[in-house]
Amino acid sequence: MCIPAPLQRNWVLLFIILIMTGASSCSRKITETGKASYYANSFDGKRTASGETFHQRSLTAAHKTLPFGTRVTVTNVANGKSVKVRINDRGPFVPGRIIDLSHKAASKIGMLNTGVANVEVKYKKKKKK
Repeated sequence: MCIPAPLQRNWVLLFIILIMTGASSCSRKITETGKASYYANSFDGKRTASGETFHQRSLTAAHKTLPFGTRVTVTNVANGKSVKVRINDRGPFVPGRIIDLSHKAASKIGMLNTGVANVEVKYKKKKKK
């Protein structure tokens, strides 16, 4: 049986589109914007919600919903500085804030003097199987 060339081409294009769509749906980049704060020194050495010990000198953060171990990039909107952190705790519990950073992470994006900064948080969200 012979299939006309234009019809074959359409099937090939459809197949390529389906493959590309399936591959891109495995993970997608998510961006959140809001306010970030950083932990007080009194939390250093205490347990986080993930069970590990919190250290101000680590590049870690607290987020309300992201799974523990998720790596996110936090960018200070005011100066463009960014830092990559790992989520290991829950919070912040102050309305309007989306992430709490360790002292080291806050220092890297230049927010120690202000205490709170407008940030953009980017991460890849993996599709559940």
